[in-house]
Amino acid sequence: MPQTQLTSLATFFLRVALGLMFLAHSLILKLFVFTLSGTAQFFETIGMAGWLAYVVFPAEVVAGVLLVLGIQTRWVALATVPILAGATWAHSGNGWMFGYENGGWEYPAYLTLLAVAQGMLGDGAFALNRSLSLTDITKFSQKDAVQ
Repeated sequence: MPQTQLTSLATFFLRVALGLMFLAHSLILKLFVFTLSGTAQFFETIGMAGWLAYVVFPAEVVAGVLLVLGIQTRWVALATVPILAGATWAHSGNGWMFGYENGGWEYPAYLTLLAVAQGMLGDGAFALNRSLSLTDITKFSQKDAVQ
């Protein structure tokens, strides 16, 4: 198999794994294990506004679905970086290892880097709606400016 096909397949695997992680973390952990109100209470205990839980939850669900399906992957992955960076910050006081009480910062930092890598790599194989490139966006904005 040529390297370009291997890269496309590896990018697809990363995309699906990242999407499934978002779905599991939002639906299973935040909704079913902690509940949304419990997640909001946790946010408050670490100094964040509780209402952010009600923003983060659907953002993670939507991002997970879009990543698994390969819909505008580059931009969806990059849009999740602030959420993941926030999770890294939220767990930073608990030490490095995520297995520590209340979880350390290693896993959210790792996921942040994976989302950045996904944004850099793009869609991979089997994407339903390929991401617009920066070149495409520039062309659209220049076209609008002329009209």
